[in-house]
Amino acid sequence: MADDELTADQDPTVSVSVSFHSSVIGAVRGRVGKRGVSSYVEAAVRRQIERDNLQALVEANEEIHGELTAQEIQAAREEIYGSGARGAVA
Repeated sequence: MADDELTADQDPTVSVSVSFHSSVIGAVRGRVGKRGVSSYVEAAVRRQIERDNLQALVEANEEIHGELTAQEIQAAREEIYGSGARGAVA
């Protein structure tokens, strides 16, 4: 199991110091209150790790098979979201 896949009951917490712009922390506290900041930030970091891992997987696939075509991306989008799915890749 990778470090980023550990569940909360298996993984001890570690305190770190992180700096944010005051407006960002204000927005977070406005959503979750003062005591919910750590959980909110950890969830955001976990999502970013998942995105980074997915990007690495896509890049590895493209090294082997070449870049995804617009048609392949649209086909995947339709498979996931249905045939009405449209739009650019985020």
